[in-house]
Amino acid sequence: MLSLSRSLLLAAGLLAAAMARADEIQVAVAANFAGPIQQIASGFERSSGHRLRITTGATGKFYAQIRSGAPFEVLLAADDSTPARLEAEGAAVPGTRFTYAVGKLALWSSKPGLVDDKGEVLRTGSFSHLALANPKLAPYGAAALETLSALGLAERLRPRMVMGENIAQTYQFVATGNAELGFVALSQIQENGVLKGGSAWLVPAQLHAPIRQDAVLLAKGKDRPAALALLAYLKSDAARAVIAAAGYGL
Repeated sequence: MLSLSRSLLLAAGLLAAAMARADEIQVAVAANFAGPIQQIASGFERSSGHRLRITTGATGKFYAQIRSGAPFEVLLAADDSTPARLEAEGAAVPGTRFTYAVGKLALWSSKPGLVDDKGEVLRTGSFSHLALANPKLAPYGAAALETLSALGLAERLRPRMVMGENIAQTYQFVATGNAELGFVALSQIQENGVLKGGSAWLVPAQLHAPIRQDAVLLAKGKDRPAALALLAYLKSDAARAVIAAAGYGL
């Protein structure tokens, strides 16, 4: 049998080896995915030993930051066009891009009963402010504007629109009552298929282009073990279960 001292030395050596293999990366994550990524990160870090430094924000802003040299190794975007553009421009690794979630858009109010299940409140309701994310920066904002255009309401409601920089700020506008209603990600307002409060209309998918959310390995992460491991983990059953429970399509 090993002596106690030799056992401790062996354990310390194994721990040091594991720590040497552990990696830490910076991940840019679309604001709508802020909740799920925390759960996914927890499982990923437990299973891999790697660590994630997560920054959430608007996909459009991330694009500009990455092109300006921001030290992100992985991007989880709110669309599929930004990762494709980064790949075409040499800022992302070809062949690593894939759809990790399909977003769903909802019209939501923190007030119960204000939003009906067909969205007729947009035509008939009495409200002063309608919140949506900046469509130039946030894919969910672009989907919201596309929805309003499909309904023939974009110009009529434009004077009442208030723009959030990203979908997280848009949610805050509605949650605090600064806007009576707004377009948000379904994942922000439901948990395991149950609305967390207020009233909502799930926007029919045919009213806007699909919100395919792609992940991609950025050029700065091509030699980082944790970056490759995270992309693989996003395809795992454990991660997909979290994504589905949060209200995304797969």
